[in-house]
Amino acid sequence: MTKLVYAIESLSIWVGRAFGWCILILTLSVSYEVFVRYVLNQPTVWAFDMMVQMYGALFLMAGPYALAQDSHVRGDVVYRLFPVRLQGFLDFSLYLLFFFPGMLALFWFGAEIASDSWRYKEVSWNSPARIQIYFFKTLIPLAGGLLILQGIAELIRAWKAMRSGVWMQRLDDVRETEDTLIEGRS
Repeated sequence: MTKLVYAIESLSIWVGRAFGWCILILTLSVSYEVFVRYVLNQPTVWAFDMMVQMYGALFLMAGPYALAQDSHVRGDVVYRLFPVRLQGFLDFSLYLLFFFPGMLALFWFGAEIASDSWRYKEVSWNSPARIQIYFFKTLIPLAGGLLILQGIAELIRAWKAMRSGVWMQRLDDVRETEDTLIEGRS
């Protein structure tokens, strides 16, 4: 089970890193658009649509990464005071009751949306460029599927915490500067 958790986590981290490059593309396209719009007085017709798609892709595909890194925001003021077994029970229960139904809906209805978009070869109506958006809409069920996979890993992690009273270590990736500074003081 541990190998399965780490395999899923590795996939989520890899996808998150790959789509993290959307930030660079987004930054360069915004800078380009600002330059040509305000310096050359020649705005583009495609930049807005591309920026929306890059941000959307980043947002969708960073979800499994954030879940794998346990970096989603949560109000754990009281939760962190609970014993690990109770934390595991709460996580396990809440994943089953809320997370999986939501992610299954995202996957199911996202697949319908993407399928319709591909069938119609949907284009954006936000600009005269009318760029294709069916590629982008394919990311909706893909993100749902990856979130379901990572949710399974989190469910296993919570089950093990309920049974053993110890949380499994997570795969390391990037670290917050705050965490590094706190460890340096210890």
